[in-house]
Amino acid sequence: MRHAQTARPACGFDFGTSNSTIAVADGNRPRLVALEGDEVTLPSAMFYGFDPGDEFLIGRAAVAAYVDGVPGRLMRSLKSILGTALIDERTQVARRRVAFRDIIKAYVAAVKRRAEAEIGAELGAIVHGRPVHFVDDDEAGDRQAEDTLRQIAIEAGYREVSFQYEPIAAAYDFEQQVDREQVALIADIGGGTSDFTVVRLGPDRARRPDRTGDILSTGGIRLGGTDYDRYLSMAAFMPLLGYGSRQQRGDIDVPSAPYWELSTWSKVHLLHEAGRMQEFVSTRRTAAEPALIERLIHVVAERQGHTMLMAVEAAKIGLSDAASHVSDLSFVEAGLSATATRDGFEKATAHLFERLRMATADCIRHAGLTHADVSTVFFTGGTSSAPSVRRAVLADFGSVTVVDGDRFGSVGTGLAIEAARRYG
Repeated sequence: MRHAQTARPACGFDFGTSNSTIAVADGNRPRLVALEGDEVTLPSAMFYGFDPGDEFLIGRAAVAAYVDGVPGRLMRSLKSILGTALIDERTQVARRRVAFRDIIKAYVAAVKRRAEAEIGAELGAIVHGRPVHFVDDDEAGDRQAEDTLRQIAIEAGYREVSFQYEPIAAAYDFEQQVDREQVALIADIGGGTSDFTVVRLGPDRARRPDRTGDILSTGGIRLGGTDYDRYLSMAAFMPLLGYGSRQQRGDIDVPSAPYWELSTWSKVHLLHEAGRMQEFVSTRRTAAEPALIERLIHVVAERQGHTMLMAVEAAKIGLSDAASHVSDLSFVEAGLSATATRDGFEKATAHLFERLRMATADCIRHAGLTHADVSTVFFTGGTSSAPSVRRAVLADFGSVTVVDGDRFGSVGTGLAIEAARRYG
């Protein structure tokens, strides 16, 4: 359904590692824009078909083309390469090599066109969401990531581009339901990063044109749902493909690098670079259990890396509500399955628990407060429902009110509130 607008509106764009949203403000009321049918969330997935004339697909359609076996290349989690040297590298797509920067630009431009078709107006200005840190402990990489996104947005057709931290945007969304002044910790746990802000919120403060003084601290780390996928994959899935198995001679394991690449959304493509298959065949010849390496070769040869990671992601989600989860891996070998347990998953990710707990404590400490001074913890982000994640964030709190926002929509909605404030 189109919504007529007379002015060139501003928008908030949450370009996420796993999912993206765009929101606009109709008057003073922010709303998420439908980007795929009636869905306001759009998976951050891109698919290039190998056949001449194949359409560039994004979102669920991109994933569906891959799952249906259409010859082509699926890419996900490309936000995670911002601020790294990979952003300017090229990757093989059929008979040509395409820069990752251009792939992200094609996605951003396609999302913009969809939003404009839905609202019936051209989008002129954008408040771009960004994590507190694109790259941990690398100020130059962090600046490079924001500069890259700014240039991509301009090339995609936006005339004015500015940025806001994602947890601050989520705070503005939460503030719409706040009826009294309070100090809140906003925990935005997404696919690639975990971001925090300590902020003073309230009905009177919401009307202030300048909120700088209300933001007491921000913090974040490069840790998110894809990291949990990676360690679950290595613990419960990759051993079935030979990870941790031995070579025939000596007390030496088979090379581990391919398994880490296969367990990382943004690195699966590395398995298809020139010379890699010969590497795996050589490993099979010297392996004590060559049948396991044959499974790895099958996954790479049939380009089933993302299928494997989808099975891992489904297991991770399943372990939120169950003590164990069985994944059907018959696409690798008839009758093959992987059993993941919640206990094993939490042991494999115990170091992530501690990083999240410390990041939470650091943000509160930098605000000059203690956990007792925080009245509310507001959770948003696609990974915020994971039990071990919530326990890590809440570990050092005594009594505190816990509020769950729209896991995929709070940041985009808050960015639209900021866009209306900045651009009218």
